[in-house]
Amino acid sequence: MKRERTIDEAAKKAEELRNRLNRWSKEYYVEDKPTVEDYVYDKEYAELMAIEEQYPDLITSDSPTQRVGGKVLTGFDKVTHDIPLYSLNDVFNKEELLAFDQRVQKAIGHSVDYCCELKIDGLSVSLRYENGEFVRGATRGDGTVGENITENLKTVRSVPLKLKEMISVEVRGECFMPKKSFVQLNQKREAQGQDIFANPRNAAAGSLRQLDSKVTAKRNLDTFLYTVADFGPMKAQTQYEALEELEKMGFHTNHEKRLCRSIDEVWTFIEEYHEKRLALPYEIDGIVIKVNQFSLQDQLGFTVKAPRWATAYKFPPEEVETKIEEIEWTVGRTGVVTPTALMSPVRVAGTTVSRASLHNGDYIKMKDIRLYDTVRIYKAGDIIPEVAQVVMEKRAKDSKEYALPTHCPVCHSELVHLDEEVALRCINPKCPAQIKEGLNHFVSRNAMNIDGLGPRVLAQMYDKKLVSDVADLYKLTEEELLTLDKIKEKSANNILSAIHLSKENSVERLIFGLGIRHVGAKAAKILAEHFGDLETLSKSDFAAIIALDTIGDIIADSVVTYFNNEEVHELMTELKQAGVNFNYKGIRFSQIKTIESPFKEKTVVLTGKLTQFTREEAKETIENFGGKVTGSVSKKTDIVVAGEEAGSKLTKAQALGIEIWTEEKMAEALAKSRTF
Repeated sequence: MKRERTIDEAAKKAEELRNRLNRWSKEYYVEDKPTVEDYVYDKEYAELMAIEEQYPDLITSDSPTQRVGGKVLTGFDKVTHDIPLYSLNDVFNKEELLAFDQRVQKAIGHSVDYCCELKIDGLSVSLRYENGEFVRGATRGDGTVGENITENLKTVRSVPLKLKEMISVEVRGECFMPKKSFVQLNQKREAQGQDIFANPRNAAAGSLRQLDSKVTAKRNLDTFLYTVADFGPMKAQTQYEALEELEKMGFHTNHEKRLCRSIDEVWTFIEEYHEKRLALPYEIDGIVIKVNQFSLQDQLGFTVKAPRWATAYKFPPEEVETKIEEIEWTVGRTGVVTPTALMSPVRVAGTTVSRASLHNGDYIKMKDIRLYDTVRIYKAGDIIPEVAQVVMEKRAKDSKEYALPTHCPVCHSELVHLDEEVALRCINPKCPAQIKEGLNHFVSRNAMNIDGLGPRVLAQMYDKKLVSDVADLYKLTEEELLTLDKIKEKSANNILSAIHLSKENSVERLIFGLGIRHVGAKAAKILAEHFGDLETLSKSDFAAIIALDTIGDIIADSVVTYFNNEEVHELMTELKQAGVNFNYKGIRFSQIKTIESPFKEKTVVLTGKLTQFTREEAKETIENFGGKVTGSVSKKTDIVVAGEEAGSKLTKAQALGIEIWTEEKMAEALAKSRTF
């Protein structure tokens, strides 16, 4: 019988799970570079939920169970969804499916019909139509705030630009890349020497986030619409009828749906499509089951995160056997050395794979993975394969425990464990692998944002000894760039212009770009705003740094340790001589004696579409004048700024008697605001 965890053991386990799940969620939703299978995430998510249900006091605000998921990216205007896009609770076997049905029947008092649909593995989108015209398309984002991708969605042929009827309606569905288009795209990218996409979902997400809609138009995306957020004049009374009505209106819906009169019929549908899934022209990762009758959906309602009237059955991963031939270790920007299993090629979930991440040394020890072991691997969604387990009965009798490396595979420096962390780490600042990764980070969008310097170009520069650290980027000449493969005169000039332009960045970008351990973009801005310039920050002690709100001892210690390195000060000297800006260009509140602004100490909510500002610009400017911008309307809200198409937030503000401003009034107030 399994021993129950103590509260202390549960707290420790919950923290570990939260950290991993939040990291994986960021990789999946923000970076579009997932490193683990959906199945792994789902399993750990279920474990965290079980702990929190047993010990509710362990629930934290940053727990993935308390949020819908995802994060709004920069580069697109933000869109507030007046009607949230909820996620679905998952079930993984027949017992959990039956339990869902029992909960529904208990709440309703009788059996119900279910509408079953394929769970398309793409990107959720919301489409808004006014008088039959397509006026706005947005990503799901975090469920409440998404990205405006209207121009890109206009290039998707299955998105009607005009409906058959002059009606106003908001519909939602999945934008995806068919398997055939995915294969063609990756073949083209590989031929051009570009990175290939891991799976069709990542390819669809990357395509919809292109700033140039012409690129999106070439990607052959498709959509399946599956729900209506704002019904308008639609007459459907059930989910099945809604799908039929959407089809008649001109939307593309998935025909592989079924109205099931019992949970047994639902299970038959699940089994059928588990067998058919690989033959479909698009990726699916499960089946969505919804109570069919809308009136019953209303009766069942929602939890904070998901509807009670729907669930998603997630297909179990396909597992196959293969043999580990070698374990390869690679070095990242921060010196972390990561193992990858090189395996005998094997076909799993429709593709051939020969590599699987082993994460870290403790993972290898925990699963007792050895060279030449036969292992079972799975790949639920065409992402990096995962080793499920070693097939012990096939292990050779003379097998020896795998010896973890003691020295860096690139520079051969001794590897260490820092602060009792799991990862092995190379701490040689001159390690070539770390320098290359550090260069990639320095030029990235959230750091110095230098266009044209991708990993391959930077690797060439380093290998040809044109750069040995980030300061060398500012010494490059056109003649040197022209020695690189595929770099012509125009490209060289564009790179030099981008490098020169980066010198004018506000210093928080430089602080983030330097790659100080534990210092993300947000912490970099807090440090820059408080200390004002890089030199002052570099001379600050632990006490001065930790005194800042939201800066903890780990970040403070990391900053002090970084600037205690003499080589860092040599780098700073080179950057300064190159003309790189060391000063913070935003408003420093510590130096402001007086703020004259109607926003000072006011809580503000922005709703609807803004035309003079992006949502982020308006938020930042209001906060610069002492205001606080929040996402929801409450009795504590002082001002609601209502742009075009303002919805439920405006209605709630009017009901609460909150002061309503137009965007024009906000712009006038900002223009008159002053700091001294």
